[in-house]
Amino acid sequence: MIKRDWSHEFFRYLIVERGYSEETQIAYQADIQAFFDFLADNGGGNYLEVDYRDVRIYLSFLNDHEKKYSRNTISRKIASLRSFYQYLLKQEVIAENPFSYIHLKKKNIKLPRFFYENEMEALFKSVEGSEPLQQRNRALLEILYGSGLRVSECAALELQQIDWESGVLLIHGKGNKQRYVPFGVYAQEALTTYFNEGRQQLMTKFHKEHSFAFVNRLGDPITSTGIEYALNQVIRKSSLDSNIHPHMLRHTFATHLLNNGADMRTVQELLGHANLSTTQIYAHVTKESLQKNYRQFHPRA
Repeated sequence: MIKRDWSHEFFRYLIVERGYSEETQIAYQADIQAFFDFLADNGGGNYLEVDYRDVRIYLSFLNDHEKKYSRNTISRKIASLRSFYQYLLKQEVIAENPFSYIHLKKKNIKLPRFFYENEMEALFKSVEGSEPLQQRNRALLEILYGSGLRVSECAALELQQIDWESGVLLIHGKGNKQRYVPFGVYAQEALTTYFNEGRQQLMTKFHKEHSFAFVNRLGDPITSTGIEYALNQVIRKSSLDSNIHPHMLRHTFATHLLNNGADMRTVQELLGHANLSTTQIYAHVTKESLQKNYRQFHPRA
């Protein structure tokens, strides 16, 4: 009888039923495979026979200072394994989840990096031009900053998801959840120019036909990695001297909304967060906001 590969079925479940991205599935796979390797190297036996004692030994292994795993990394690895064994429990493959009793200390919370408004202006200035890729990069900036999309959502955006009349995007987010996100007049102008000129030129030149909004230099649908590369080229041409990651624009979107008075629930809805606690990390304020409120409200300012 062929042994059933439950790990493979779990990875398929993450994408098909939970709607996770391929990148998330790969991260789960790496964490689970690392645990399997640990069992094999230490005589731990079958992963279906793991008990609480095995889990404690693995946790000690991860906490070994020589391994140099951060608290956040350890927490993520344990969370991946807890989810995997919970899946096995629901499938009645095991009688108990050995990771359900592991309670780690609270993770280090880092404030998300974001751009100030003058830095955003420098980025937009660096993509001025009439070349197809300049038009595309401007449209990318406007959408990522103006609508707060995840980079995977931006890469997957198709023409039929854009409602020009209402000025909203229909986004297919994590877990197959859909949400409507508005886009402003700057984004509309950038998208219109890009679709009518730059995108059309690339699609025609390379004889491509598809409905994806953003394309690479060959007219094919751009990938998440392609978006990151394009934005790194943008920052090289700007006056800024820091690295850029597409998610920084999502951070900036949320930060600027909250700093200018948007309520937390609205930002949660726009970002597509399932829990408000995920959105609360953006409730920090800039030094400018602190100074502004201090001068306005303190009698001795």
